[in-house]
Amino acid sequence: MLQFSLQWLWLASLLCWVTAVPADIHVSDPLKVFSQTKDYPLPNQGNIATHDPSILQYNDNYYMFKGGVHLPIFKSDSLRGPWKRIGTVFDGPSVIQKQNRTRPWAPTTIERNGRFYCFYTISKHGSRNSAIGVASSDSIDDGSWTDHGALINTEEGPQSHIYPYTVSNAIDASFITDQETGKPYLLYGSFWHGIFQVPLSDDLLSVEHPRRPDAKNLAFLPNRRVKPQEGSFMSYREPYYYLWFSHGKCCHFSKGFPKIGQEYSIRVGRSKNVRGPFVDKDEHRLTDGGGTVVYGSNHGVVYAPGGIGVMTSNSSDPDVMYYHYLNASIGLGDGQARLGYSCIKYKDGWPVAEYVPLAVT
Repeated sequence: MLQFSLQWLWLASLLCWVTAVPADIHVSDPLKVFSQTKDYPLPNQGNIATHDPSILQYNDNYYMFKGGVHLPIFKSDSLRGPWKRIGTVFDGPSVIQKQNRTRPWAPTTIERNGRFYCFYTISKHGSRNSAIGVASSDSIDDGSWTDHGALINTEEGPQSHIYPYTVSNAIDASFITDQETGKPYLLYGSFWHGIFQVPLSDDLLSVEHPRRPDAKNLAFLPNRRVKPQEGSFMSYREPYYYLWFSHGKCCHFSKGFPKIGQEYSIRVGRSKNVRGPFVDKDEHRLTDGGGTVVYGSNHGVVYAPGGIGVMTSNSSDPDVMYYHYLNASIGLGDGQARLGYSCIKYKDGWPVAEYVPLAVT
């Protein structure tokens, strides 16, 4: 029944292209914009509008954080919803003294030693005057979050004159721990000089050795004027660490569409070391522009998927990849991105997106 419903959605969407796309986003020839490939499955539906979601599974519930005023939090007992808004991380503006302080971007929330940490971005589109901050709480449901301010500043602010902050953009934070040592690391970066990783202090409230960060450049497009890599996420499935990221144009399609394949897609590389180097399926280093596409636009309906996160399983259940995407039957405006998710199977150690009905659906 679920598979039938997805097929029906696809057929209905094909009929709704022209009438469903908002009037301010004109699509003169859908076949030149929306990929018809069936190489990727249609997504499981999260049934909520979101951009750059962060989902944490805790105590048999799912908690979703997304960018917005004061950084809203939603809760559900299923990835398909319904999602109930339960509050926000902030009661007012972030303590970081930069633009858009009331609307943090691209959160990543994790639980560590019984406490919750939300890494967030303060920035504006097209600017490198950005910061990654962190807030913490003892509870998601009824907690009061403490805003600890900036971990990283680029262009302006403390330590912004130190490499790699001089060449990178402090947005889109994510988190990983070394499986052997438990050492925590922060990933970040967008366009400019790609994606970086820096070690964090044990309390997660600062970069370790902030004046001499032991930074690693994990992904980069060295021979391109425009370097559309961002939204990184790292997961682990023995024996590999997987570096996921979004590649291409994410949004602002009212200003025009890129060629097919140049919109957002989800890409990956892997390494047996948390610090890399990471290579793609063809053994190309991610720092040389490599990256294997795991999920892209498909079926003429799913457009520009990105904002990736992965929930790994310690049981026989598959890992779950979640993301936002634009549904051509709903609209292509920046505020119309939807939550989708797919199961991940591994073939020869490489992730492949599949449609597999789960209890979480």
